[in-house]
Amino acid sequence: MFERRVNVRIGIVGLGRMGKNMALRLLQGGHEVVVYNRTVQKVDEMEKKGAIGARSLEELVEKLETRRVIWLMIPAGKPVDDHIEKLSGLLSKGDILVDGGNSYYKDDIRRAKTLEPLGIHYMDAGVSGGVWGLKVGYCTMVGGQKEDFKYIEPVLKTLAPEDGYLYCGPTGAGHYVKMVHNGIEYAMMEAYGEGFEILKASPYSEYLSLQRVARLWNRGSVIRSWLLELLESAFGKDPELESIQGYVEDSGEARWTVHEAVDLGVSAVGIAHALFKRFQSRQEDVFSDKVLAALRHEFGGHAIYAKGEQVRKKGAGAGGIEPAKASKIKLGEKK
Repeated sequence: MFERRVNVRIGIVGLGRMGKNMALRLLQGGHEVVVYNRTVQKVDEMEKKGAIGARSLEELVEKLETRRVIWLMIPAGKPVDDHIEKLSGLLSKGDILVDGGNSYYKDDIRRAKTLEPLGIHYMDAGVSGGVWGLKVGYCTMVGGQKEDFKYIEPVLKTLAPEDGYLYCGPTGAGHYVKMVHNGIEYAMMEAYGEGFEILKASPYSEYLSLQRVARLWNRGSVIRSWLLELLESAFGKDPELESIQGYVEDSGEARWTVHEAVDLGVSAVGIAHALFKRFQSRQEDVFSDKVLAALRHEFGGHAIYAKGEQVRKKGAGAGGIEPAKASKIKLGEKK
């Protein structure tokens, strides 16, 4: 058995927004941190802040003591596989690789099986906290062998706020819990978006400051949350959000959550709706909406509008638009 130490020397691969701040938090907690990043300038910057720099994975491994702990903070998918393949030829039996990105839990299981014959231990850590984690800590969901969890626990205690980390189970469990966490996040964000659009479209909108409503709801209401704090901040910078488009990307976790719900036969209507709304946000003219308009015209003679005709409302809500009495054009006609 390996001895567990209060402070460890840990390697961090990837110095993006999350990786850099996690390395800084570990340094502040008294750990020795060896850092590697493809962009050497980021390594130079971290050396000035007290980290030990490495310009290659080989150098990173050389500067870590047995039993080595290397934490990957790089994009999910092929980048993780590529780094694991390189590191697997450099590490020793008993060393621990932690994937702290947003990997798919089934990829975790595959990677652990690949590394097992080499004696290299694999752990998955779902990390939430974003750019604020340096100050408030990172909520961390961990999967892997329980003994390995105990070994890296001093690192987790430093990274997380009080009671902010959890051993979730064997390989894949950490990223599985993080996957569901992100699905819930999508649904919460969609609910906030819909609610504030109702307020903005309401007859009371001229009296309401959406920033003050967000602040109010975080003062004892049942829907208070950190997301609402961030929304208050966003409204403070741009009360009407006029400077941005309503184009919303997704990073993949909600797709996995919906797939998992289908496989398990679990109704996840809110999460699925939130995901599909993000898809729709990226289209200028939604084809499914054209199908609905065409059907209403076919069965009831309801109005349809020519492409390019200015009929859309730019403000919140569409309730102020009166339904048309008769068709403007016939299907197939050009204006």
